[in-house]
Amino acid sequence: MSTTPSSGHTPMRTALGRVRGLGSAHSGTDHFFKQRVTGLANLILMIAFIAIVISLAGSSYAATRATLGSPFVAVVLLLTLLSVTTHMRIGMQVVIEDYIHTESLKVLLIVANTFFSIAIALAGAFAVLKISMGG
Repeated sequence: MSTTPSSGHTPMRTALGRVRGLGSAHSGTDHFFKQRVTGLANLILMIAFIAIVISLAGSSYAATRATLGSPFVAVVLLLTLLSVTTHMRIGMQVVIEDYIHTESLKVLLIVANTFFSIAIALAGAFAVLKISMGG
């Protein structure tokens, strides 16, 4: 390890920490990577979701329930919910971290964002499972 010119001390970050991009927030490239992965998953899953919605246009209630009750369709919808809500949570967390400067408010908003994302995901998953299980 080399010394930094301004302080003359040895950096405390390990080589693994530098590779992972772990800075003071301890998230670094992890958020960036997850945001890109969920973005790609959203692209693929939303194409499937839109295809399902288009195929149901003009269908009767019974036909729509039957389609949504299909295991394949239910899994696509559940994966879409998981990916979209994860992407939403990460994106909002980045906005909160960048624009909220009061530390206590920042922590409160990040916790609220996490709970909101989980609530949306669980409500959607409950609806999909209820329909797919014939409830």
